[in-house]
Amino acid sequence: MSAIDTLPPLREVIARHQLSARKSLGQNFLLDLNLTAKIARQAGDLTQCDVLEIGPGPGGLTRGLLAEGARKVVAIEKDTRCIAALQEIAAAYPGRLDIINGDALEIDPLEHLTPPIRIAANLPYNVGTELLVRWLTPPEWPPFWQSLTLMFQREVAERIVARPGSKAYGRLAILAQWRAEARIAMSLPPGAFTPSPKVSSAVVHLTALPEPRYPADAATLSKVVAAAFNQRRKMLRASLKGMAPDIEDRLIAAGIKPTDRAEQVSLEAFCALARELKKA
Repeated sequence: MSAIDTLPPLREVIARHQLSARKSLGQNFLLDLNLTAKIARQAGDLTQCDVLEIGPGPGGLTRGLLAEGARKVVAIEKDTRCIAALQEIAAAYPGRLDIINGDALEIDPLEHLTPPIRIAANLPYNVGTELLVRWLTPPEWPPFWQSLTLMFQREVAERIVARPGSKAYGRLAILAQWRAEARIAMSLPPGAFTPSPKVSSAVVHLTALPEPRYPADAATLSKVVAAAFNQRRKMLRASLKGMAPDIEDRLIAAGIKPTDRAEQVSLEAFCALARELKKA
């Protein structure tokens, strides 16, 4: 295996710093630096960008991002055990790696980043979906980021790119595809990680659109799809009855049959319904 930099192999780093992955933190480490560099390349040309990384762990993807030329990487890591290993990377790439020890759900990354900004991360499983939803639902659009290159469990990745009529189609598909171009960039087997998870993983690449595909209020659309897919087996007139007293009329005005179920409804129709409900 060829080296991507002059730093030690990740197995040596993990052993030296005693960095056993913790399930409580959703950690699964990628040890193959050629693989982490390949993931970094999915984010595109980084030479003119700041990159936000969440949950870098011992720094496999961090090293890939820096080796691929990222202008600067801001790495937010909750696990204090990993900070020393990340500081070694920072020393090898002077001025290009900022390490923040803290909870990504509580830190405003914009205080540490300069546009243009891209996000690339092997997201901890226990906060990945929440972070994605936050990044997709800011009040104003375009967002602070140009693109997201994110590792998820394969099942979650499929939910992000799902189409109407499929079992995977739901809230994540609506929110992702409303404002971004989403695709699965690559897949990874369980054996690529230490410890090996029980499921396969996939890297999803999302590119922010200049404006949403269809007009809608973000908060209203989020509420509609959350209610609709929370009871996805019910007809929409039942699952959405709490949204408005005349929900059947509003569904019809949006071009949706009140007897439809959530997975039958297109993104465009959900946006039309959000506009109808916003009038209330």
